[in-house]
Amino acid sequence: MGSRKRGREVCTNFAHYYSSESLPLEQLMYWIAFSRVLGIGPVRFQLLLDFFQEDVAAAWCADSKALAEAGLDRGTIEKFLVQRDAIIPQQELERLERLRIHVMTWKDASYPSLLRKIEYAPPVLYVCGSLNEDDNRFSLAIVGTRKMSSYGRQVTERFAHDLAKGRVTVVSGLALGVDTTAHVAALDAGGRTIAVIASGLDYIYPPKNFKLAQRIIESGQGALITPFPLGVKPEAGNFPARNHIISGLSLGVLVTEAPPKSGSLITANSALNQGREVFAVPSGIFSIGGVGVNKLIQDGAHPVMNVNDILDQLNLFMVPQQAEALAMLPENAEEQTLLDLLSHEGRHVDDLIRESQLSATSVSATLVMMELKGMIKHVGGMQYVLAR
Repeated sequence: MGSRKRGREVCTNFAHYYSSESLPLEQLMYWIAFSRVLGIGPVRFQLLLDFFQEDVAAAWCADSKALAEAGLDRGTIEKFLVQRDAIIPQQELERLERLRIHVMTWKDASYPSLLRKIEYAPPVLYVCGSLNEDDNRFSLAIVGTRKMSSYGRQVTERFAHDLAKGRVTVVSGLALGVDTTAHVAALDAGGRTIAVIASGLDYIYPPKNFKLAQRIIESGQGALITPFPLGVKPEAGNFPARNHIISGLSLGVLVTEAPPKSGSLITANSALNQGREVFAVPSGIFSIGGVGVNKLIQDGAHPVMNVNDILDQLNLFMVPQQAEALAMLPENAEEQTLLDLLSHEGRHVDDLIRESQLSATSVSATLVMMELKGMIKHVGGMQYVLAR
């Protein structure tokens, strides 16, 4: 298990500290403090936000009667009051400032947009490194076994490399085996990668990946993310929450190699529950590392032979062009009008011209830009559908 000292160095040396852009420090420190409280997760925290009209400081200082009126049960209130006595919000904020750890909350525009849409998205995220807008739009998780075969290594390297070359951010969990290979291959390809960890950012686990964590941050090619505050060790119960975030940050999850009992299968299941796509690389029926992926395929995961199978399914063939178009041309009234008329069933361009009351030239030009942005797809016969 990584030592506190070494874990701290990861952020202090290579990350730039900036606090929540939407919350004043006198409110932010209470969001941070609540993230340390066991028993108050996203659902109960939302109850407090609603009752106290988003005054988190008031929620933190409330008495048991007010907490009960907010909807917390007696057991949760008792546990909270005990924990509150041991947590000093101002000190929590100061520790993060010293270690140059960035805090994101539900209130921040920079909070990952894909993650924001899932159920039980964490109210607070702790980040070391850099995130950009493309990470929010074009990302895929790659997960699998820690005990990787040579076949699993080859497959993982190929997919991670090709995705990174196509400007798709590779998301994984910093574990040994498939996770490590995916992160390294993405970095080596000059792409971006995000590592979600199951501990506070002052504990890098496994210790063997301390240098990899440093590289992700120092290179400017990605970030370490966790919902867990400083001091939290990588205990077994934290990994399902980490897996939930890995899939939540991603358009889909690719499992490259997995035995029948693997944490990567939990990530795949989270992806399905979140409405995300699941992909699996077929393997030999006599390979223990192939049992999990082959079962995923039997259960409906997309079997993939190369990265184009994923790009086609997710409409990511034109990621560089989409990213450029999004940066240059923000959404306008014409786009909104056409979006309101489109669905997942094909609509002919003539229908769109007639119903939008826009000129044929305007509709044609707007449709081209919307396709470049990945908002819509041309499905042939001059018909268009929503991309997602």
